[in-house]
Amino acid sequence: MTSTTPLPTPHTPIGRIPVVDVAPTAENGRWPTKAVVGEVVPTRATVFREGHDAVSATLVLTRPDGTVASASTMTCVNPGLDLWTGTLVPDAEGDWTFHVEGWSDPWGTWTHDADIKVPAGIDVELMLTEGALLLDRAVAAAADAADRDVLDTAAATLRDLAVPALTRLAAARTGAVTAILAAAPLRESVTPSAAYPLRVDRVRALSGAWYELFPRSEGATQDPVTGEWTSGTFATAAERLPAIAEMGFDVVYLTPIHPIGTTNRKGPNNTLVTSPGDPGSPYGIGAAEGGHDAIHPDLGDFDDFDAFVARARELDLEVALDIALQASPDHPWVTEHPEWFTTRADGSIAYAENPPKKYQDIYPLNFDNDPEGIYVAIRDVLLTWIRHGVTAFRVDNPHTKPLDFWERILTEIRAAHPDVIFLSEAFTRPAMMRTLAAVGFHQSYTYFTWRNTKAEVEEYLREVSGDSAALMRPSFWPTTHDILTPYMQQGGVAAFAIRAALAALSAPTYGIYAGYELVENVPRPGAQEQIDNEKYQYVDRPWARADELGISRLLGVLNDVRRRHPALQQLRNLVVHPTSDDAILAFSKHLSAEHSPTGKADTVLVVLTLDPFTTREGVVSLDLSALGLTGSNAGTRLTVVDEITGASWEWGRENYVKLDPRGAVAHVLVVNP
Repeated sequence: MTSTTPLPTPHTPIGRIPVVDVAPTAENGRWPTKAVVGEVVPTRATVFREGHDAVSATLVLTRPDGTVASASTMTCVNPGLDLWTGTLVPDAEGDWTFHVEGWSDPWGTWTHDADIKVPAGIDVELMLTEGALLLDRAVAAAADAADRDVLDTAAATLRDLAVPALTRLAAARTGAVTAILAAAPLRESVTPSAAYPLRVDRVRALSGAWYELFPRSEGATQDPVTGEWTSGTFATAAERLPAIAEMGFDVVYLTPIHPIGTTNRKGPNNTLVTSPGDPGSPYGIGAAEGGHDAIHPDLGDFDDFDAFVARARELDLEVALDIALQASPDHPWVTEHPEWFTTRADGSIAYAENPPKKYQDIYPLNFDNDPEGIYVAIRDVLLTWIRHGVTAFRVDNPHTKPLDFWERILTEIRAAHPDVIFLSEAFTRPAMMRTLAAVGFHQSYTYFTWRNTKAEVEEYLREVSGDSAALMRPSFWPTTHDILTPYMQQGGVAAFAIRAALAALSAPTYGIYAGYELVENVPRPGAQEQIDNEKYQYVDRPWARADELGISRLLGVLNDVRRRHPALQQLRNLVVHPTSDDAILAFSKHLSAEHSPTGKADTVLVVLTLDPFTTREGVVSLDLSALGLTGSNAGTRLTVVDEITGASWEWGRENYVKLDPRGAVAHVLVVNP
């Protein structure tokens, strides 16, 4: 089916049946709303008219080729206040559009009036005749012979003077007639809204489990006599890949792998004093061996990198690379293009600062000087790594670069390589984070790391799964190589289990930084980051201890649950449920059979303690409609099966729970009505 009605722009006159406040949109269509293949996208609009006649609305989804993928009647969720809702489910990648059509509903107007007038004996024959004429129109429009017979019979009954008036009215109000006219309604004065863009990406842009590592640490060894370190390589890092894949991760993310400058190189724990053999921060990019398009010689060469990518793919792992758009004082750009940097009054090049933090080993780029030259250089860097198999980039501090730069480069990369994903590492002002998402970043780091109390977590889950989900897909990280919050420092193994479960089950995309399995929670004094930070030195981890702590097994279980339950791979379906305890959190994710890839409804209910120290108990009060239970089965008992322990219970609206952080920190319940 193709769309033949020209669609207005956002500035077209209002039209016969006003359609306003269409959502989700970004700046009234300036930027596209985001979705992935198979994602259920809740949509709403305000549709109304003058007077008292009935109106309705149709939600139309249009494919990139201009054909109509779906046209479904919307539902008024607050009769009398004109808010209409529906859902879109795109089934392929590309640039789609959607719009809402408001229309006058003559059958709805007639049924409303007839249901009042006929029983009251007012204008009875006139009302029944008008109903028959409407059914005649529906018969002429019906494509199915059986439907035509049903409607024709109802029209004939409305005209049959030998039949009592109420019986004639009932013939037009049967379930069969109602269903036919709901599926193919009579529409008058159809008024379309503007067409709004909907950008549909591959599923990994919304859902995936990331694992971060420093390649130089994987396989690094220290001489017990001299204390000298030997760097890990791509070959030794590849030996870690089977364990990452076994835990069920989808993406292995590498911190920068480029040559590191020696000028102002940082020493252990971010000191300004270095010793021979200190590797420096991989974010101090650039040395005599090259810059962003080169590989640190300790790690190997491009053949070795290609072999690493190939091994990852054998294990169904994608490779993501950290892109930090800055340079060490030794980067080739500094001598070849000094105009790309800021020169201070004393003639020195300004290093990066975020007072009180100082990064003497890093020169930020100045995008006001030769922006075209900088653009071309960075575009070519990205294309180099894409050619070598990188399918995702974690971009360091994108909020310190111009938004028009990002919009241009992300648009160009998308046009040539639409499968490549960009993750924004921007812990900054909400307006900047949102606009980075609007101009093309697929995913964003969030404030999740600092949301710890029940009130904070509930509010934040509602926020990221609500209207903001139309633009900013969250990526939840309990820790990173830069962040170790007091909660993680103090809560022990239970804190690491709690935050992993919360991140993995509430957000479709989450990430774990290497060493999480070992509960690395000792901070550098006075800082919210690890002591002996891997960013400044090699780390040789005792991976054998991971089995003792149980976090690696938990991660494997969580990732397995995520893969088996399509409801957990969605974002906008999260509903928070009340609990009686201020440290017990409950939320659910439901996917109807209509929208599930399995053809069966999928509902997962998570009940989680946020207290890593003491046992908590309380009552969970369920919103049964959020679990897909409505109508006749809304009051039934539920069978819930815990995916962590295998235990099962019979639950209803009110349910007692007890959670001990020394055991299972969460119930991950599959709901079976």
